[in-house]
Amino acid sequence: MKTWLPKLSYPVRSGEHSQTAFALGLMLDSRAGGDELASLIRSRARAFYMNDRNCPLGYEPSGEDFLSPCLAEADAMRRVLPARDYAAWLTRFMPKMTLTPAVVTDPSDPKLAHLDGLNLSRAWMLEGIASGLPKNDPRVATLLAAAKAHADAGLASVTGEHYEGGHWLGSFATYLVTKRGLATPSSSAPAASGSSGRDRKAKSLRLR
Repeated sequence: MKTWLPKLSYPVRSGEHSQTAFALGLMLDSRAGGDELASLIRSRARAFYMNDRNCPLGYEPSGEDFLSPCLAEADAMRRVLPARDYAAWLTRFMPKMTLTPAVVTDPSDPKLAHLDGLNLSRAWMLEGIASGLPKNDPRVATLLAAAKAHADAGLASVTGEHYEGGHWLGSFATYLVTKRGLATPSSSAPAASGSSGRDRKAKSLRLR
C-alpha cells in the first residue's frame, strides 16, 4: 500500500470491489501498518476528495452496486477531518441526503443480489457519517433515520436462502450490527431508534 497509494493519481469511484474510498476506510479501521500508513491514507484521502462538490447521490444506485460511491467517500472523510471541518465539507459535498432502500427483484441473481449488500453498507455508512458530525448538527437525525430504514431492509435479506447472497451478506451484516466502523460507537451520535431489534439480529448472527 505504501508503494501503490502514492502512484494512484485518481480514486476509483465504482460501486463494487475496486472502490478506493471503501478500501481506505477499512484500512484505517484495521489500524494495520501503524501510524505511517494511516498518515499516508489520510493524506491521499484529502488529495482525492477534499475538493469534491455536489456528489450525484440521485444517480445512485447502479444496478449491480453493493457500495455507494457518494456515501463511502463521505464515510471515509469523516475518519480524516475534525467534526467542524467535516460538517463544512459535507455541506459542499452532499447537499441533498434523500435516500430510500434499494429494491431487489431477484435475490437468486448473483448481481442483482448486490443491492441487498448495498442496503447494509449504506446503513453503516450513514451511521458513520452521522458520527462524524457535531452532536447538535440537524442532519444527524435525518442520517440515522435513513440508516435505520436501510438496516431494516438489508438485515431482512440475510437469510441464507440463496447462495448468491448467503455466502457474503452475513459479513456485511456483522460489520453493521457490531458498529465495527465506528471508533467510539454512540459517543458522537445518538443511537438509531429501533436498535433493540438490531441487537437481537446481532445475537442471532452470532448464534449461527
